[in-house]
Amino acid sequence: MAGTAEWKERNIEHRKWWHDKVAYQIYPKSFCDTNGDGIGDLRGIISKLDYLKELGIDIIWISPIYQSPFVDQGYDISDYYQIAPEFGTMEEFDELLAEAEKREMHIVMDLVINHCSDQHEWFQKALADPEGEYADYFYFRKGENGNPPSNYRSYFGGSCWEPVPGSDQYYFHAFAKEQPDLNWENPKMKQELYDMINWWLEKGLAGFRIDAIINIKKDLEFPNLEPDGPDGLAGFHRAVEQTTGVGELLEELKRNTFAKYDAFTVAEVFNMREEELTEFIGEEGHFSTMFDFSAHCLSEGEHGWYDAPDIDFQDWKETVTKSQLKLQKVGFAANIIENHDEPRGVSRFLPEYARNPAGTKMLGTISLLLRGIPFLYQGQEIGMQNCNWGNREEWDDISTKDQYQTALQAGLSEQEALKVCGRLSRDNARTPMQWSGEKNAGFTAGKPWLKVNPNYTRINVEDQQKDADSALHYYQKLIRLRKSEVWKEVFTYGTFLPAYEDQEYIMAFYRYLEGGENGRRVLVAGNFGTETRELPLEYSCKKVLLSNLSGNCAEEKLTLDPCGIMVLECGGKAE
Repeated sequence: MAGTAEWKERNIEHRKWWHDKVAYQIYPKSFCDTNGDGIGDLRGIISKLDYLKELGIDIIWISPIYQSPFVDQGYDISDYYQIAPEFGTMEEFDELLAEAEKREMHIVMDLVINHCSDQHEWFQKALADPEGEYADYFYFRKGENGNPPSNYRSYFGGSCWEPVPGSDQYYFHAFAKEQPDLNWENPKMKQELYDMINWWLEKGLAGFRIDAIINIKKDLEFPNLEPDGPDGLAGFHRAVEQTTGVGELLEELKRNTFAKYDAFTVAEVFNMREEELTEFIGEEGHFSTMFDFSAHCLSEGEHGWYDAPDIDFQDWKETVTKSQLKLQKVGFAANIIENHDEPRGVSRFLPEYARNPAGTKMLGTISLLLRGIPFLYQGQEIGMQNCNWGNREEWDDISTKDQYQTALQAGLSEQEALKVCGRLSRDNARTPMQWSGEKNAGFTAGKPWLKVNPNYTRINVEDQQKDADSALHYYQKLIRLRKSEVWKEVFTYGTFLPAYEDQEYIMAFYRYLEGGENGRRVLVAGNFGTETRELPLEYSCKKVLLSNLSGNCAEEKLTLDPCGIMVLECGGKAE
């Protein structure tokens, strides 16, 4: 682990303001509605700042609140300088910034600059004149013998190329046809984006979560690829994997924007080359951090959600361990178990018998005490779970609808397709936040825009605030431990080292700093199995810092009940 120690020694002298912070993602449409229209709003976020402060949150990431037609829930932006009226006003956003600052909290917004909405002024001008200046803000190409320019399949299904009405041209979209990709080879377009980003940073924003950024570099020839499905198309992600040079664009972006403001940036990056990791999140990387999706990729199907496997515990354990060992040599990862694009972590990463309060606490402890920046998603702190979907009409998500059709085309029955797509649907994370056991989970006085999970009567904030043994209170204690004066050095800069790797259904690791007054070692150990386990201790148990069940820690032995997890201060080597 010499490489890790060397990295730590260098960077402990170059601390960043965000190194020891805990972040929380808000999906505003589903967080808190104050005007009764069934859609969450900025006023709702302001009203819950004290709740988030009490939880221990420092950085709040807000999913898109820009003006948008909401084809892809705000990730199709029609005006980067306007707040969508569904969420409120710019004055309310300024109030949010001010109120967060009073509480020493930082606001981070989504930055969606691979594409915009087809309703954006730039694209409307491009359509009006496909040979004009604004057409070069996008990718317009002529078709080939009546067919699209190439055989790429979009992330949401179907061709990446959409015909331009009344011409022989097509425009490119990696996502929905209503989300045309922006041409990052156009200097004028890039400058417009830089100006917009700096405008928000000048306003007082602390930084950005950067959406789908790896896609901005294109092979301008758009060559055909070997088809990988019965539709004769090839997934665009394969073209991304074969394209080089994105780093130059990312460095230019950083230099012209983020670096000027010491902004915190967390990137959504898939399909990155392993050898480029240091360039992305190293000491002088393109971004402050990026999400670690390695465990989430374990439930990817070869052809779609319909053949996606369940996550095997041993695979998950090995994947998390391998990723931690790799990333800590380079920089800080952003650790998540769920977000707005993923199903609920409790329903995904825990076996069915562990989907209870103890299992919720166990999974949260692992996630928050790994090395990196912990990101919670709204409702994670109370153990919100996947929803039971009665029929496909209950879904709103464009990706879920596409995957449902893919499953039917693969031969699944409607009921089978409903089950497999319901398991991985992005709408699982988008059901309204469960504030209370009252009507609509206390989210709105009106009709919610999306179905409320029926389990809100037993899983909600209000009830858990009254229960000292709840997941919510446990998360508060967990975050306090991570940020405590005594332990934050260990949990921020300490090395990750796996433990009990040969023990079945045990996920365990050390976090430690060597030498000096901060030389300390902590053991985190959880039992994901169905039987009580006894583990010999390599280091004596000096103190139990946190536990979710009444486990036992003796000098030489650790006892963990099923779904039990303990965080121990280690003493000397056990005899």
